[in-house]
Amino acid sequence: MLSFLSSSPSFTAPATGRVKEVWTKEQTEAAGIVWRGNHTISPLPHETLSDEILPKSFTWCDKDGVNYCTMSRNQHIPQYCGSCWAHGSVSALGDRIKIARGGKGIDINLAVQHVLNCGNVGSCHGGSVDGPYQWLHSISKSTGSGISYETSNPYMECSSESTEGICPHADWTCSAQNVARTCSTFPPTGFCTGLDSYPNATISEYGSIRGASAMAKEIYQRGPISCGIDAAPILKYTGGIVTDAGEGVDHVISVVGWGNDPEEGEYWIVRNSWGEYWGEMGYVRVAKGNNALKLEEQCSWAVPDVYTAKEVSPNFPCFEDGTNCKTSK
Repeated sequence: MLSFLSSSPSFTAPATGRVKEVWTKEQTEAAGIVWRGNHTISPLPHETLSDEILPKSFTWCDKDGVNYCTMSRNQHIPQYCGSCWAHGSVSALGDRIKIARGGKGIDINLAVQHVLNCGNVGSCHGGSVDGPYQWLHSISKSTGSGISYETSNPYMECSSESTEGICPHADWTCSAQNVARTCSTFPPTGFCTGLDSYPNATISEYGSIRGASAMAKEIYQRGPISCGIDAAPILKYTGGIVTDAGEGVDHVISVVGWGNDPEEGEYWIVRNSWGEYWGEMGYVRVAKGNNALKLEEQCSWAVPDVYTAKEVSPNFPCFEDGTNCKTSK
């Protein structure tokens, strides 16, 4: 089993003054995470598929008239948090669960805050592209439970070292309440409690890839992926296809597909975590095939395993106040 550090490695700021939200190889390995690590069982799409089968345009947000993309998120409210590394991986995994469900049912939105509280693979001051899936695979196999859902652990934009906004006034350690919880009513009679039974999702495999061909095959065969990117050139992005080369990876997003512009050629369809007020309703198009914005250097994927959903594995129903699911921890 992987052994993660209890605190985050230090982070750096690039020349632009923007906080770098992605750890270096050295920081990643110092946290016990395997750099570009893989745990694979099934054959990998980039090793078995031919480039010729890939269409010129493809997106999981509109595949055969069905939208398999889950919600857009904003990592920066109610206070700034550099947790893009968790948002990119959680969003891509949520999409893959929606794909596994055939696009049916109410969307499953996974808890980014659970990763911040318990993953030890990053914080509001940066994290690892590879870490979230390695952590989730580790707890999936060791505990049988995975990442909780947003409704029992909402995103609060805080980690244990955060000093901004509401963060210093609450506990962000990996306690039962910081995995999944509910609250009964107002004080003094009310209480909040951790839940020992709660909706969650596990994964069976994870891996890292790079390069336009491998990325496209993985996306086409199994669903969106999370990737590192240089965010500096898109801070003021308002639309169009970005072709900037980029200087280095400092941000993480999820790639849901690609398109083909008659004049500018193919581009990646990228979901960011800055809210729908930014860019093209929270998305940005990045030139495909020439590593624009360093997007094709470092990507990760995961395969959903068991997840709580009415049609496959329903939850154990807890009372409104959670007393029949109240954990003893």
